[in-house]
This record gives sequence, structure tokens and C-alpha cells, in this order.
Amino acid sequence: MIPGQDYILSKVGAAIGATPYAVAIEAGEHRLIADEPMKLGGQGKGPAPLDLLLSALGACTAATLKMYAEHKGWPFEGLDVALQFIRNDQGDRIERRLRVKGPLDVAQRTKLADVAERTPVTLVVKNGVPIATELMEETGQ
Repeated sequence: MIPGQDYILSKVGAAIGATPYAVAIEAGEHRLIADEPMKLGGQGKGPAPLDLLLSALGACTAATLKMYAEHKGWPFEGLDVALQFIRNDQGDRIERRLRVKGPLDVAQRTKLADVAERTPVTLVVKNGVPIATELMEETGQ
């Protein structure tokens, strides 16, 4: 990377209309719907925003660990990632459980757990990232 140069790593659009609280999401060539559960006034037509956050973390974890194991030539056969977002009087936390499939030894499994702590999405969630919000002018009706 060139110092001082911005690189767009991801670009997503989200739009909501009259339907509570269905949000149309565009991520590259993909289209999906996020929604709140019915108990919160939504229609349950898609994952809730926190579900999408955990989905991003789970997808990044699974793909990164597979890439790492393949690079090392390990007998990696698959991975299940289970995630929960938990809130209590101590604050928020995410619990992530990894079930590694294949005849890996203890050292290899331990290394994969260590690598999971440094996946790109893990680091964004753990370290936070500044969010710059800009209010745009409304376009014609």
C-alpha cells in the first residue's frame, strides 16, 4: 500500500422504505434483506443487523482459517463457527466457538484458534474503526 492512499475494501448500500424495518442491502453483485424480528416490530424477512455482523465475523473466520490451513498443507477438512452476541450489566461481548474438522494435532488446532484472533473482521470488531457520517441532500421526489 502507498502511505496516505485510500483503498476501498468494501462498498455496501442500504435503503429502507415504508415497510418496518426491512432494509434492502446491495453488496457488490449481491442483494439481500435485513430486518428486525417480529417481536421488535419487523417482519422477520431477513437477518437482523447484529446477525449480519456475526455472519461477517463467522465468514471471515472460516475463510481465513481454511486459507491458513491450506497454505500450511494441513489435513483441514472443514470448520464450524458458532457465534453469539451477549449483553449484560458488564457490557457487550461476542463468544466464538470453533469446531475444526480433520486429523489436525493439538498444536495445529491451537494455532488456528490463535489465527482466528487476528482475522481482518476480528481486528475491526476488536479495535473499532472510525465512522465518518455525512448527511447528503435529499434528491428529487
